Amino acid sequence: MRYRSVMLAACGMLMLGACAKKAPPAPPPPPPPGAVAGSHAADRDGDGIVDGYYTSDGIYHPYAPPTPPPPPPAPTRRGERG
Repeated sequence: MRYRSVMLAACGMLMLGACAKKAPPAPPPPPPPGAVAGSHAADRDGDGIVDGYYTSDGIYHPYAPPTPPPPPPAPTRRGERG
């Protein structure tokens, strides 16, 4: 008799547990402004060309061309010695 009562209570809890509402997962946060959907790339100015990327912490890093080398030194006014 006791075994039957325990099984009936367990079945009841199992049936009621299946009806419990589960919270849906939270939607992902919106991408930062200028981000290309589905990637880490970024098109900040909207011209269709990717000009940087976002890291996982949300910081934007632009693709910048390397700085040009400094110009050569100006010639001296003295001229050559010799």
